[in-house]
Amino acid sequence: MDAPLISIDEPGSFGWRVFHERHPVMIERLRAAHPFGPDVRDALSALLEETTGGVVAALDEDAPDHDVWTAWTAGQLGRPWSEMSFLWAESYFFRKLLAATGYFAPGPWRGVDPFAPMKRAELSSAATAETLKALDALPGLADADRDAAAVAAAVWGNQADLAFQLSTDASGTTSGLVTGSPEEFWSLFAEPGEVHLVADNAAGELAADLVLIDRLLTTGRAAHVVLHVKPTPYYVSDATPTDVLEVLHRLTGSPGEAGEIGRRVEEALRDGRIAVRAHRFFCAPKEFGEMPDDLRAEFASAAVTIFKGDLNYRRLVGDRHWPATTPFADVVSHFPGPVATLRVLKSEVVVGLPAATVSSLDAEGQAWRTQGSHALIQTRA
Repeated sequence: MDAPLISIDEPGSFGWRVFHERHPVMIERLRAAHPFGPDVRDALSALLEETTGGVVAALDEDAPDHDVWTAWTAGQLGRPWSEMSFLWAESYFFRKLLAATGYFAPGPWRGVDPFAPMKRAELSSAATAETLKALDALPGLADADRDAAAVAAAVWGNQADLAFQLSTDASGTTSGLVTGSPEEFWSLFAEPGEVHLVADNAAGELAADLVLIDRLLTTGRAAHVVLHVKPTPYYVSDATPTDVLEVLHRLTGSPGEAGEIGRRVEEALRDGRIAVRAHRFFCAPKEFGEMPDDLRAEFASAAVTIFKGDLNYRRLVGDRHWPATTPFADVVSHFPGPVATLRVLKSEVVVGLPAATVSSLDAEGQAWRTQGSHALIQTRA
């Protein structure tokens, strides 16, 4: 079963706009956020020039991941960027952005997350404070309502995506789920076991993910949780191990229920009921059907794996021009265990929708697949 890959070559398409409209805005924000010298500023300009009209060039720095990226770029070097698939091109763009900012090189910017100021601003924002304050209502809810609230927060927290907010498509509206329900999500957790959660964004969304993890543990649905994050900065707001600590400190330093959840999560990390992992494949320009054997074995041992966010969805189902009615179970048949996806729609790919839903959404004449106004919950036992 296959479908054409989504590309970046068609002017005006979503992928094309990401490279020609969103990325230049992102670069300007990075320049404004950091006192980068002429060398970094010139490297960032060269990156934009290469990726919007040039050919794919090799990485030239001696970085810890150089060998693996040599393998991931095999067959692509020297080809026009316009010939690349959207998933591959966007992933390599962000790896090259780290090289441009000196993330791996000796010097003052080594190991500095270029996106950290944006993440911290979102984590300390009034909107995040309001969200954390709203957690005070959770203890007063019935169990079923608290279950639903935890899932809803994890789904819609994905709107707090800094890369997406650079897009002209970002509307900030929420029209609801196009498929799935919290009840469908919780139906996967019949017996306690090891649950894996593959995180997407840092800051507010990661806080919501920790709320969901806390609910899994406190209700006994999970005996152990593995939280997967990115090993290096990626896609502006994607979560790294450092971001886990930042968000946890924000929670534990908060009053009320947010602080209580933070302290429970902190204790679960200390006693091993929560583990944080950062496999390098999570920054690969590859679909999850191509994951290495060690990561596949981890997921195969899980009672349930939860994938958060748009990028993980693209990698799970394949970033392809699937008919929207293609069964979700068919395109994730490669995955070695029960799986759930919680996602706000921010890119073109979507599967598993009823034909009537697709027709109704298309008839509205809006870019419902890419503007962040709709979400989904999908599962396969």
